[in-house]
Amino acid sequence: MAGGLKAGFVRLMDYLQDPQHVARFQRLCGVRGTELRDRFSNGVPSARHGDVQNGGGDATRRKTAGAESDGEKRNNGVANGAAGESVNGNKNGVEAQGSAVKPLRRNSLTGDVGQEFIIENKFLYYLFTLGTELGNELFYISFFPFFMWNVDAYVSRRLVVVWVWVMYLGQCTKDLIRWPRPASPPVVKVEMFYNSEYSMPSTHAMSGTAIPLSLFLMTYGRWEEVSVIKYPVLLGLSLIISWCVLVCLSRIYMGMHSILDIIAGFLYSLLILAVFSPALDIIDNFNRTHPYAPLLIISLHVGLGLFSFTLDTWSTSRGDTAQILGSGAGIALASHVNYRLGLLPDPPASMFPLQPPSFTLTLIGLCLLRFVLGVIILLATRAVMKALTIPLVCRLLGIPSNDVRKARQHMEVELPYRYIVYGTVGLNALFLVPFLFARVGLL
Repeated sequence: MAGGLKAGFVRLMDYLQDPQHVARFQRLCGVRGTELRDRFSNGVPSARHGDVQNGGGDATRRKTAGAESDGEKRNNGVANGAAGESVNGNKNGVEAQGSAVKPLRRNSLTGDVGQEFIIENKFLYYLFTLGTELGNELFYISFFPFFMWNVDAYVSRRLVVVWVWVMYLGQCTKDLIRWPRPASPPVVKVEMFYNSEYSMPSTHAMSGTAIPLSLFLMTYGRWEEVSVIKYPVLLGLSLIISWCVLVCLSRIYMGMHSILDIIAGFLYSLLILAVFSPALDIIDNFNRTHPYAPLLIISLHVGLGLFSFTLDTWSTSRGDTAQILGSGAGIALASHVNYRLGLLPDPPASMFPLQPPSFTLTLIGLCLLRFVLGVIILLATRAVMKALTIPLVCRLLGIPSNDVRKARQHMEVELPYRYIVYGTVGLNALFLVPFLFARVGLL
């Protein structure tokens, strides 16, 4: 009985991990490989086979001719997903209609720009591009600061704590499991930037679950009812579901994750929230009030970074982990400084539930002004610190800095670079920017 359940579970896992499901979803959404068009452009099929474009580094499964696994022999085809009828849906090789494009960003480790592919449904292409950006740096450097400066610094501090733990544990788990990205072919690599990282679990799915769910739980009951309208529970639940589904489906659309990766990321995120949410009050109060909090914040985040760097050889996920830890440390330090200086104080319990402001053109303009000026300061901070940190660290360690990409493949360079740069960005986001706003009357 137990053996049968185990065998059934293994079959289910294999089924959910099958890259053919990813390829079918991509075809359903109008994503096609371009190689088949080239093979039949002169009416004669090309002899090119077995070109597998997958992840790089240790996450890559590259097979030489005659050494493919059974699954790769079944998927044997052409670069970036074009594999006969299974991709194009046409035995005669009729060219798919649509726009030929390349991935938006090159591979962050190898610099590979990827293969061209056909987009037949531009709406879904832009929709899922938006969805995948909800788990990228551009979103984080926009969303968290906007919430800090314009909505609720209390909620944003705690949301960042959740984000750091979810992303850190997700990245470390990837390096322990070490599953590669879905194989191409049959999958079309619509995105290349993260293609050299491991796949299981999907950290996009984890953040796409944790952020909207935590945001809803932290804000529920915090603000006063407006007129007869109660806190929009249904609207909040709709936002959680829409946000989560969009991010999760976008990772399958991009060819970055299997169905199993997405399900695991979603469930893993819920588990982390269940464990860490009760400790948020303790963590936040400690960061703000304890006299030794700065020392512990710095040492803990550096220690976690060093541990994560020992899990596997260098890859782009090492830098992402250090970046996340640095940002979290900077914001935690800023919360301590703010508490000492009385900047952005939390409202007393007697003020709850809070009275939301009236939405006027003046308020909207002020929010936009804060956001634009604040982001300019953060981008300037990142540019200056990046220009200073890499050459300085390389000089101290005796590592050539003329090739920045190669220099950053050294753990001794990448960890302090990411940690210092994004730690400073996090510190400025919650301390320097609000401090300047208070000085000029924008708070």
